[in-house]
Amino acid sequence: MVKLTIDGKNVTVKEGTTILNAARSVGIKIPTLCYLKDINEIGACRVCIVEIVGNENLCAACNTQAEDGMEVLTNSPRVREARRINIELILSTHNTNCTSCVRNGNCTLQSLCQDLNITDIPFEVSYRKKNWDKNQPLIRDREKCIKCMRCVSFCEKIQSLGVWDVLGTGPRTTVGLRGARSLNDANCTLCGQCITHCPVGALHERDDTQKVLDAIADPDKIVIAQVAPAVRSAWGADAGLDEHLATVGRMVTALKGLGFDYVFDTDFAADLTIMEEGSELLERLQHKEDYHWPMFTSCCPGWVRFLKYEFPEFMPNLSSAKSPQQMFGAIAKTWFAKQLNVEPEQICCVSIMPCVSKKYEADVPQVSDTGAKKDVDIVLTTRETSRMLRSSGICLEELGESSFDEPLGLGTGAGVIFGTTGGVMEAALRSAHYLVTGQNPHPDAFSMVRGMEGWKERIVQVGDVSLKIAVASGLGNARKLLHAIQSNKAQYDFVEIMACPGGCAGGGGQPITDGKELAAERGETLRHLDANASIRFSHENPFIGQLYEQFLEKPLSHKSHELLHTNQSEWDI
Repeated sequence: MVKLTIDGKNVTVKEGTTILNAARSVGIKIPTLCYLKDINEIGACRVCIVEIVGNENLCAACNTQAEDGMEVLTNSPRVREARRINIELILSTHNTNCTSCVRNGNCTLQSLCQDLNITDIPFEVSYRKKNWDKNQPLIRDREKCIKCMRCVSFCEKIQSLGVWDVLGTGPRTTVGLRGARSLNDANCTLCGQCITHCPVGALHERDDTQKVLDAIADPDKIVIAQVAPAVRSAWGADAGLDEHLATVGRMVTALKGLGFDYVFDTDFAADLTIMEEGSELLERLQHKEDYHWPMFTSCCPGWVRFLKYEFPEFMPNLSSAKSPQQMFGAIAKTWFAKQLNVEPEQICCVSIMPCVSKKYEADVPQVSDTGAKKDVDIVLTTRETSRMLRSSGICLEELGESSFDEPLGLGTGAGVIFGTTGGVMEAALRSAHYLVTGQNPHPDAFSMVRGMEGWKERIVQVGDVSLKIAVASGLGNARKLLHAIQSNKAQYDFVEIMACPGGCAGGGGQPITDGKELAAERGETLRHLDANASIRFSHENPFIGQLYEQFLEKPLSHKSHELLHTNQSEWDI
């Protein structure tokens, strides 16, 4: 232990603790900008500088260790002046047109300027622009980059991709794509984690809100929304809604208020995915010699892109089942269109997703099989949806509760947990057990797959079948798992991978609370919804049974393969 004083307070901390964390342990707040705990502790922004009495130079609190006998000042005149100048210098190379920025009101740099009472920039303002393909799902505004290196560190250390890098020298130093001219050349998976960990608006998703508004205004269009499981755990955050008011029913009412003709639940398609993917797993187990092992889940397009770029030899291991998003679009423009007696082209299918990569997936030609141009026409992130709600003038607090529309609005607890790590695996095992034994297991029989471990493996019993399974979230963990399989250090039957740490609950399209990782908390919300659901097994969804009876016949039927399955090896990237 070491003993020091910070702003006159006696502090005792473990040896190796930084001054920043020592100060936080006694309630002293030191401002930060580039800092991400255990990921980006490089002192690049110099906002967390403090004065150590007796030292000539100020030092960064985020990467300077506390030492015995230190006397630290976090708000001395020297510190305040230097901190202010550092922020002003950052502003001199930053596009400060905050009113039209997607992070206006939720920007760490903006908050620091308010906290430090910065009302003017005494330096000449000059920032460099660079053209970016605005059709890409992920957009980078170079003139807003503050060179904090967060995107570089998170992409490299957590996602193991190294898409971003520091480019240039001296005044030309910037952040850009590492040795590449496009996102595809850089093997970017479009997970969006660089967006959620950027403290400003230098990175954001493509804004597709106007496309939705145009569709809603078109009298010839039937505009339907499907809402992904993880969205319900976070939709009220950016809309300024208290957590206890951000219910699923109020969300449905709000979307109806925006003008959607029907509001459906992607949980329905998650249940459908379980029927197809679970049946596929059992079929593969019965003919093991005909398939590559283990079988990988295929719901996450970021994971599919990662595999296609980094480990193409494993592409045959992917389940051929489409993601719930794409299964929903396929059913909406076939079965549901027939129920409405309209042509598929009349339906505009809008997905509300916690994900940036879903924008890419909807554009892949090989996943649209209904005869319409696209099965899913537009994808909005949770953040985009919140912006639409704010701009609509709807008073969310005063809204009543509504139910999802039928028949594509009924989902089960198994569908809800698709939004958190381990959820797809658990939902699949619940129904696989039924398909093997004819009896339901206890709904929580496979709870051992839960938890925020980045990579966990278990042996589970499904009837008489013993399965070795693994669950991983975050692409760095996925890479480790794949290397273990390559080297025969690990053998599995079934593996669930989600590109974002914690799964879709922590997706790249979710609301941003800088400095906080909320995937675990949001995942618990989804687990709570599952625990309190009236139906907790995908195979018990009555409308899924009706869909097979009236249209698809059975899982893995010819019609199911035609509409609900894909060959990811053929996807255009």
